[in-house]
Amino acid sequence: MTELVARLRAAGCVFAEDEARILLEAAGGDAGRLEELTSARVSGLPLEHLVGWAELDGRRWIVAPGVFVPRQRSELLVREAAARALADAGPPRAVGAPVLLVDLCCGCGALGGAVAARLLSAGHDVELHSADLDPAAVACAHDNLTALAGEHAGPGRLTASACAGDLAGPLPQGVRGRVDVVVANAPYVPTVAIGTMPPEARDHEPQAALDGGDDGLAILRRVIDLAPTLLRPGGHLLIETGESQVSAAAGHMVAAGLLPTVLEDDDLGATALAGTRPRR
Repeated sequence: MTELVARLRAAGCVFAEDEARILLEAAGGDAGRLEELTSARVSGLPLEHLVGWAELDGRRWIVAPGVFVPRQRSELLVREAAARALADAGPPRAVGAPVLLVDLCCGCGALGGAVAARLLSAGHDVELHSADLDPAAVACAHDNLTALAGEHAGPGRLTASACAGDLAGPLPQGVRGRVDVVVANAPYVPTVAIGTMPPEARDHEPQAALDGGDDGLAILRRVIDLAPTLLRPGGHLLIETGESQVSAAAGHMVAAGLLPTVLEDDDLGATALAGTRPRR
């Protein structure tokens, strides 16, 4: 363990002790497999792609090579989206409409799935529709959401779908104007800044999942413009942004008819925005 940690630390792995434990678990006592995994990690391959999963909000989510890896800072979106959905839904009802969620730019489905998991644990039925341009990511999302629906043993029930397509394009027409919460971890890195990202991101994740255009807001503006057509009155859009982008993104929410709220978590190093569709 000590030697493994030292190798990972020398390669620049900030959380070397945690990564060492994960690699040891993945190797399952096979020394040759451990060396294979360690060498690959030291060479710069993402840990999550090597072991096949990433953790978000206390749950492991399947992540295939080449698929965007969910970040821990997205727990801010999970927490805030679930809190808003729960506050609006009130106590679970034996008969009634499920909480309707949409996850745009869903990647492996972890963000929407984690929000759904919180609502299921509170006893609510959930209908979740996820979409992403990347078919490999959609395949992961399908597997993750199928597993979540099958594993949940509480009173709440999950109905979920994951479809390939551009933003809201593949969503069922019947959800428009009825959605309680839209979450979107859309690309928001300015194009010129991608080269400064850690190599495991810039070299091993699809650029389309990172590149937000000249100012990082090209995709987020489209998501904000779509939100009022998806949300019910009083429904919420939650997006992640960079700290320097908050003012511009909030201004675009106002222009789109949403009421913005800035969300921050210093411990996670996360900045996000919630935009609420007015009830009138």
